[in-house]
Amino acid sequence: MYRSHVLVCGGTGCTSSGSQKIIERLEAEIKSNGLETEVQVVKTGCFGLCALGPIMIVYPEGTFYSMVKEEDIPEIVSEHLLKGRIVSRLVYDETVADDGIKSLNDTDFYKKQMRVALRNCGVINPEEIDEYIGCDGYEALGKVLTTMTPDEVIETILDSGLRGRGGGGFPTGLKWKLAKGNDADQKYVCCNADEGDPGAFMDRSILEGDPHVVLEAMAIAGYAIGATQGYIYIRAEYPIAVDRLNVAIKQAREYGLLGKNIFGTDFSFDIELRLGAGAFVCGEETALMTSIEGHRGEPRPRPPFPAVKGLFGKPTILNNVETYANIPRIILLGADWFKSIGTEKSKGTKVFALGGKIKNTGLVEIPMGTTLREVVEEIGGGIPNGKTFKAAQTGGPSGGCIPASLIDTPIDYDNLIAIGSMMGSGGLIVMDEDTCMVDIAKFFLEFTVDESCGKCTPCRIGTKRLLEMLDKITKGQATLEDIDKMEELCYYIKDNSLCGLGQTAPNPVLSTLKYFRDEYVSHVVDKKCPAGVCKDLLSYSIIKDKCFGCGMCAKACPAGAIVKTDYTAPGKKLPAYEIDSSKCVKCGACIDTCKFKAIVKE
Repeated sequence: MYRSHVLVCGGTGCTSSGSQKIIERLEAEIKSNGLETEVQVVKTGCFGLCALGPIMIVYPEGTFYSMVKEEDIPEIVSEHLLKGRIVSRLVYDETVADDGIKSLNDTDFYKKQMRVALRNCGVINPEEIDEYIGCDGYEALGKVLTTMTPDEVIETILDSGLRGRGGGGFPTGLKWKLAKGNDADQKYVCCNADEGDPGAFMDRSILEGDPHVVLEAMAIAGYAIGATQGYIYIRAEYPIAVDRLNVAIKQAREYGLLGKNIFGTDFSFDIELRLGAGAFVCGEETALMTSIEGHRGEPRPRPPFPAVKGLFGKPTILNNVETYANIPRIILLGADWFKSIGTEKSKGTKVFALGGKIKNTGLVEIPMGTTLREVVEEIGGGIPNGKTFKAAQTGGPSGGCIPASLIDTPIDYDNLIAIGSMMGSGGLIVMDEDTCMVDIAKFFLEFTVDESCGKCTPCRIGTKRLLEMLDKITKGQATLEDIDKMEELCYYIKDNSLCGLGQTAPNPVLSTLKYFRDEYVSHVVDKKCPAGVCKDLLSYSIIKDKCFGCGMCAKACPAGAIVKTDYTAPGKKLPAYEIDSSKCVKCGACIDTCKFKAIVKE
């Protein structure tokens, strides 16, 4: 029996910041201090507050150490674990109270969250099946196999109101019902763990922190629809998630929770991994199945839908990681419990990867209906450096920008669609006043152009033409007529593309045109980028009367565009400098170097 447990984040973010070395050093220091029988080190998944990683929590005190370095470990062990004295300089400041350490659940970041899909992330060792079982793991699978019929399982999921968390929001129970209703000698259960949106890491974090929840949910789905085989399609760029899934599958087979006659019943189900090469289009269900089959990942026309003819031509269901992560709790706690969370048409919670110009970057799970303001200003901690909130992008390249005027919008499927955005898989990028919305639209469109599979002309050619128009605008070479043509092309691409990639690719352009059209007009008419981002529309100049003639800007200029003049400003001893605009590459190195603020960007 250990008196202390030290939980260290082993997710991708903290691992990249050195958490594995911290764990190794921690174990070595614990041993050298003779504490190995008293203190246990637990490598977990993501705690959520990625901005403060590497993260360590010591229980039973609940002390939250943030931004821990390897060299901090001897002090933590000798002071806290050995002598019981908290190392205050490393404690997350929001957990410090007058009477000691307050709960993480009382901090601004956590108090409005509700962890359902993430409930075990940062709590258990994802590579130990016993820890998952100790948190009610596989109890839901045992319940459905021994006390429920497949129809009862599907009815429970239908009644819960759970909608797909991969972006489309299709009712999960209805998808299962359709697949069960199609007779076949073989059916399949697939999991979409491809997660290709820029800035999105929700599914990866669930798999890294709680892989067994997905295995259990897929087995429940297999029982419900009559399938015996499951596939998890995961991108190869997620090595930690892949390793932990392999460990989890092996352990589940050893415990008889995957394979033949699970829980002593006549139900058999197994799962295999399939690694993707990182193609964004393989997030679309038919393209993903085509890739699993060993072919180039390209979408197929629908109908027939996968519930009728999916993987290898057999009835198939496909849900994403977060959707599956909700299933065991719904089975154990009931449909009414899940329905009590969220809004009328969007039940439950939603996980978001919160990033961009925000203080508390990380992973958050909120009840549906939470407003964007609550996410940005309370959970996210607001915009750093005294800047103002300008917009938020939800849904990644498939979504749209939400302006500051709509910051009080409740976040759910229908509200986001009504304002020209979408839930997507859960990326939420925050932008401040220094963001150019034309440049943002261009950034996302560049991504979709690169990721188009090329199968259909509206997506392959249309998005490229759209990008060319945006490029002209950011260079000040477009006309107002070009903006109208661009908008018309957006709707053509949406209406005629084969799959969701092309159908949603124009969304960032359309939403920025809707809410920030004045920025487009400024680029076209005034030849100015209001945010000072688009390089072709920028100019740098030196205010000669402010220039002290130190020459530091000239030394910093990589293009040799800054030269000395014959003019010496009143009260100055050295000649001023000037910028040769024909040579200037607009890198901004001169502004960063000048301590007299004599250089301006317009």
